[in-house]
Amino acid sequence: MKKYLSLFLVLVMVLAISVGCSQQTAEDPKDQTPVEEPKEEEKEKEEAPAAGDAVKTGMAVISSIGKSKDAAADAEGNAQVDSVVVAVMVDNDGKIVKAKIDTAQTKIGFSNEGKVTTDLATVFKAKQDLGTEYGMSKASKIGKEWNEQANAFADYILGKTVEEIKGFKLDEETHLTDEDITASVTIKVGGYIEAIEKAVANAQDLGAKATDTLGLGVETTIGKSKDAAADAEGVAQAYTHYVATTFDADGKITSCVIDASQSNVNFDVTGKITTDLAAPLKTKVELGDDYGMKSKSNIGKEWYEQADAFSKYVVGKTVEEVKGIAVDETGHATEADLTASVTAGIGEFQAMIEKAKSNAK
Repeated sequence: MKKYLSLFLVLVMVLAISVGCSQQTAEDPKDQTPVEEPKEEEKEKEEAPAAGDAVKTGMAVISSIGKSKDAAADAEGNAQVDSVVVAVMVDNDGKIVKAKIDTAQTKIGFSNEGKVTTDLATVFKAKQDLGTEYGMSKASKIGKEWNEQANAFADYILGKTVEEIKGFKLDEETHLTDEDITASVTIKVGGYIEAIEKAVANAQDLGAKATDTLGLGVETTIGKSKDAAADAEGVAQAYTHYVATTFDADGKITSCVIDASQSNVNFDVTGKITTDLAAPLKTKVELGDDYGMKSKSNIGKEWYEQADAFSKYVVGKTVEEVKGIAVDETGHATEADLTASVTAGIGEFQAMIEKAKSNAK
């Protein structure tokens, strides 16, 4: 009996030692392989969003000729083109990071004999460039000029989505009604909200970053306007170029969007307008193949394709480098690496990029 009891005690001791060793193997940190902590730079990479600070660049133009009027015996006719233009930078959540708002308002006079009375060499400034020349501050109940109010509204929409902007409280004439903004903005904003929505819808990944600045260049000429004749209607044409450009800290272009509009108001030899003033107006980009340049182009490319090619060509360049692109006496590029994709005149593109840089922020 004692023999069996001794044997039992020996077995218990052996089992106890085995369990103890097993626990030490599983739990003793001395026997575990240490887990290496990630380095600080690796942590930053893991925490950084996949898309970085990349943003989309968009621009939209909405034009109207509804305020145009026939000539009369005692008053000249007026071909008026109002083109609202908005440029935006939009993040991946659809929030606006930067915004620019402007309007090109062009008034071309014509007589009751069908003669254009405005000097065809006139270059019309957009409202932002007019500044105090526009003259709203005197009539404004808050004493602010149009460009000041447009800039305040552009700042107000930052960080907001289109849906949030469309949800702003407006009166029947589309004036803002919230007290936090009416102290700085009393202009009608309905048209600008419409253009903002369109600009965001147009926005594309073109290389811009959230830290870049955004500029907008707008200018109008009327040189292609013509008097009416017995066998042909007269035309008052507002030819406007629009360029939205983003720039990095070194002044290099990171994205560029180019468009133009040729808004026509026709009239007869008595100064009566013959154009439907309610008809929708499209930009050259919106017209697409309907603009009709491709069939006349020696490289077989439409205007919007050429504008897009030039937009891509200037990315990575400074304004001085863009201004230095060689052109002939008619403003067409002469550099071989550009003429294969752009045969349209680029003088206006260059000028509007320079203008965009001057107001970029």
